Amino acid sequence: MSDLPFIPQANPGAGYRALKAEIDAAVSRALASGWYILGAEGRAFEAEYAAWLGTAHAVGCANGTDALALALRALGIGPGSAVATVSHTAVATVAAIEMVGATPVLIDIDPAFYTMDPVELGTVIAHPPTGLPPIRAVIPVHLYGQAADIPAIRAAAPGLPVIEDCSQAHGATLGGRKLGTLTEISTFSLYPTKNLGALGDGGVIATGDAGLATRLAALRQYGWHTHYISDEAGVNSRLDELQAAILRVKLAHLDAQNARRAAIAARFDAACAAGGLTPPARRPDATHVFHQYVLRVPDRADFQARMKARGIGTGIHYPMPVHLQPAYAGRVALGPAACAATALASAEVVSLPIHPDLTEAELDRICAALA
Repeated sequence: MSDLPFIPQANPGAGYRALKAEIDAAVSRALASGWYILGAEGRAFEAEYAAWLGTAHAVGCANGTDALALALRALGIGPGSAVATVSHTAVATVAAIEMVGATPVLIDIDPAFYTMDPVELGTVIAHPPTGLPPIRAVIPVHLYGQAADIPAIRAAAPGLPVIEDCSQAHGATLGGRKLGTLTEISTFSLYPTKNLGALGDGGVIATGDAGLATRLAALRQYGWHTHYISDEAGVNSRLDELQAAILRVKLAHLDAQNARRAAIAARFDAACAAGGLTPPARRPDATHVFHQYVLRVPDRADFQARMKARGIGTGIHYPMPVHLQPAYAGRVALGPAACAATALASAEVVSLPIHPDLTEAELDRICAALA
């Protein structure tokens, strides 16, 4: 075991310490305001996030799971609807579908990019599994910081709304446009380890449609358009002022931090090549923002043990696909490939430490271990 300090796979505390003075000032400002829910900080964050993303509207909410559920509800997706998504994702994607009473159908992934296979999606749209309600929406996940093939997905599901799950892809692009602006509506988690992470839970929904934005803002607060009057049944899912103030600080640094992630990834690429490992594939005409730097390693346990012996933490995103987890196994519909590529990926993927506050000494240690 290495005598050097252990390098964790994720380190959100380092992100706070790097911006401590700015974050502490923002928290003090929010506390002094005397207004802690849906106030000036939240409105400012929503406006700044929409401007940064390049869309008309952003609506904050309590977390990324709620963001997906609210997006589905705003589109009228609920009981009697099926929603196509993937099994190689955080379970939140599938949980959100079931939260609104809809039925998930899970599509296999492209093994190079870990995102939804548009060919299988087209097959499922044309010939859905028996017993399903009609498929009324698609949720592709932009995984690990890289784009799903949105043009091909839209072509495979003509006329269906597509909700981009951008929870791991803040700032990534496809065809020169930021992810989250390619479809009717998109959602982002602001969990502490995300590229844009709060110091607690948070989520945001983006859309260019003013009507959808108005409905989302009502749905997140009991369906109120007029205070205390519910025009429809909504929920309580609000982004609080403290988190909004913190996120405003972190948003101002996000582009620079994503550039730092890309520079770290380039160092890892070279070290992997020297060590006989295959670096992650990059989709053409896309910008990867490396929420995770993910390798495929057939003997994963041995690889992780050897890295740990050198004082380097690793992670697995994700060790068990949703369709094999006890809560879902045997009861969720699958595409014709039965998520075979997903299952293989889940047995081999391993994530290296990557965040913008890795020191050069830490980076040198990780690269030396890889090489």
